[in-house]
Amino acid sequence: MNCAVVTGGSKGIGRAISIKLAEMGFHVLINYHADDAAAENTLHEIKGLQGSADLIRFDVGNADDVQKVLGRWIVEHADCPVQVLVNNAGFSRDQLMIWMKNEDWDDVIDVHLNAFFYVTRLILKEMLVNKYGRIINIVSLSGQKGHAGQVNYSAAKAGVIGATKALAQEVGKRMVTVNAVAPGFIKTAMTENQSEKDFKELIPLKRFGEPEEVAEVVGFLASEKSSYITGEVISVNGGLYT
Repeated sequence: MNCAVVTGGSKGIGRAISIKLAEMGFHVLINYHADDAAAENTLHEIKGLQGSADLIRFDVGNADDVQKVLGRWIVEHADCPVQVLVNNAGFSRDQLMIWMKNEDWDDVIDVHLNAFFYVTRLILKEMLVNKYGRIINIVSLSGQKGHAGQVNYSAAKAGVIGATKALAQEVGKRMVTVNAVAPGFIKTAMTENQSEKDFKELIPLKRFGEPEEVAEVVGFLASEKSSYITGEVISVNGGLYT
């Protein structure tokens, strides 16, 4: 069986992606860091759909933790090569830059940009040997156009966009594709304090998106059908920014 790793795979967009990949026949390794209940619920739902998955708990922003936990799993499960990696884990810690604390900057950079490096570098080795892989990075509208109060988050996501384009050029010759998906306003915990009524007037499609709509794009990029697409950023934002 082929495996897919989804970081931050237990809630929100990550949960929808985990379910989608399981429906596509992948054994899904659902990474999470703290919320045991959410992780167990996602695992239970996948198994209820006759899918295959495991939970793996580690801090994506900690290089030693990534190597120790994920690295060990890869060694112990050589019969389940990782064909798909979805770098999804993340959170926002919004504040105007003038008031932003060092830890607000560092933590956001760690969980988005540094985590992309730590996790992808580890999994990429196997993909290059096998001459096949799909790396899909969940970025953001904020990384494309910037957003006031999100200098840290915008910088991190913009960094991942640049890394996506560069890595795609490095590994394409080994049949590994690298793409990004940039959601706009999606109905998750990150947008629950934002008024859809107020913001939807800015969105041509006049609504927030659903996590499953992002997952469908990820599913396509994870499939054989996307084999000639790499280095791209696909927006899922209702036309808010093009």
